[in-house]
Amino acid sequence: MNPKPKAIFLDMDGTILNHYNKVSIHTKEIIDRMRSKGFFVFIATGRAFDEIEGVVPEGFEVDGYITSNGMAGYVGEEAVFEHSLSRELVEKIIEKARANKVYYELFPYGMDRITLKQDQKYVEHEIREPKPEDVGINEWLSRKQAIKEEIVWADEIKGEKFSKFYFFARTKEHINEWKKELDQVKEEIDFTTSISSLHNVEVMVANVNKATGIKEMLEHFELVGADIMAIGDSNNDIPMLKFVNHAVAMKNAPDQIKEMVDDVTEFTCDEDGVYHYLKKKFEL
Repeated sequence: MNPKPKAIFLDMDGTILNHYNKVSIHTKEIIDRMRSKGFFVFIATGRAFDEIEGVVPEGFEVDGYITSNGMAGYVGEEAVFEHSLSRELVEKIIEKARANKVYYELFPYGMDRITLKQDQKYVEHEIREPKPEDVGINEWLSRKQAIKEEIVWADEIKGEKFSKFYFFARTKEHINEWKKELDQVKEEIDFTTSISSLHNVEVMVANVNKATGIKEMLEHFELVGADIMAIGDSNNDIPMLKFVNHAVAMKNAPDQIKEMVDDVTEFTCDEDGVYHYLKKKFEL
């Protein structure tokens, strides 16, 4: 019998978050139980750190957070590692995004996400109703909320360190064309891209992903060599799922993710799939 994992890494969107961008109280309770039994429980998400508080229940606690697809790690409010996009790359990509009228959000560390004011008109136009049929409701609601409450429309690029870019397009054709543009920029300045839906792409530092974030977090907690489990659902989880000892896909994950893992949850993210899986797996 395989030893029980000592550390568990949980994705957020499509995993512990339902499609209306909320973590249930049941999920909080099973995480609390896991930690009380001596397991380390971490979040490994594409979201930036300041995107987390609004989607989790009051009193939600884990041992640490890996955010922006491995760009940063936090224990409590303290950053234990951070990687930053260069100012040169940020400026070059914004110029390209404007030329291609691509929706973007730039995430400076310690500040609200920004979009330049001169790009506001076309960025807002991408989030016009009606919602495109094949855009997930969770992603659409996140973008609507970002436009309404979370983006700072700035006159100039603010901040000195940047955790990631997020890009969105109403059509798959538009986002796929944008990915080709990014590939051209990558020939000049290397970076990593990550995809969590057919309508988005994110940009991080070269060779950074959720797996590298897990390595850094394990080193911080002196857990290198520990048995570890990860649960995820999408393409940006692939490095993490390949890295861990026991990889689990959500029932709502696409088939190519399910085919590469050790186990699949019985229930979806809308049915508290993580709660039911961990409760049964560890008899809690």
